[in-house]
Amino acid sequence: MVMCSTSTSARRGAFPAVVLAAACAFAAPVFAQLNDKMTPIAIPDQTNAIEVGTGPLPDAKAQESWHIQYGSKFARNVTVATITPFLPDPAKASGAAVVVAPGGGFRTLSMENEGWNVARALAERGAAAFVLKYRLNQTPADMAGFERSMKEMFSGTARRPPRPDPQQMMAGLAPQIADARAAFALIRRRAAEWKIDPDRIGMVGFSAGAMLTMATALVGEDAKPAFIGNIYGPLAPVTVPADAPPLFVALAADDPFFANGGIGLIDSWRAAKKPAEFHLYEQGGHGFGMYPKETTSTGWFNAFASWLTMHRMLKP
Repeated sequence: MVMCSTSTSARRGAFPAVVLAAACAFAAPVFAQLNDKMTPIAIPDQTNAIEVGTGPLPDAKAQESWHIQYGSKFARNVTVATITPFLPDPAKASGAAVVVAPGGGFRTLSMENEGWNVARALAERGAAAFVLKYRLNQTPADMAGFERSMKEMFSGTARRPPRPDPQQMMAGLAPQIADARAAFALIRRRAAEWKIDPDRIGMVGFSAGAMLTMATALVGEDAKPAFIGNIYGPLAPVTVPADAPPLFVALAADDPFFANGGIGLIDSWRAAKKPAEFHLYEQGGHGFGMYPKETTSTGWFNAFASWLTMHRMLKP
């Protein structure tokens, strides 16, 4: 995700971030060898993106813009939600699908590191992947104003997120949950076209995207993901619904925001006798995603793919 950097060691993989509330986190990967300057770029070609049908963000003034940072592309001021399909080779297709929710504190989206690159890797494993570009909270249209707003937000201190309240979660993330629900509905409507089993559509999210993934599973009503992946999102305890899907969690022990708040989410899932797998990596910081690193946290994707295989999601 995007933020003004602080200097740290790439080897140790520390990342700055700030928790805004139970449903909002913002983090910035920092690598000594990568340029942390936010440089505006033209909006990339998005001819394959499909609007999910939730309409424009109400009262939005700033329009979508993109920038590059840490060698990766980010979007902000997203006002219209889309999904971009990454379909597997028909010879590899398993029939499963994954909605991929990038993170960025609901103010920006890490479209490349936590979106397209994840989706490509999933398609290589035989899953149809759909990168959800969900609507975002508005930020200043100009880069200087955006950077100032991020510095102000970054001046806060991290705190343990409170236990999520379903009603507050629904209210705080209403546009994003609507986008996720619409994405699931759209994929199911076109399941035959994309050769997808409508009962094997799951979701994986990163940081804020992990919060959206959890919200979709907990209060997303008709979305009903078949499985969910929470990648360096908060692990506060929740009330687990009766039809809760299998849960995969990956987190680094040196994550400065979510590593020291307990594992209530895992405990909740286990107490409800629902499938849960938890990977705690010694190092990796926050926001590692698909970035190449020297920490074992880079193994999260292979572990996730193996877990999907165990649940027969990557088998035809």
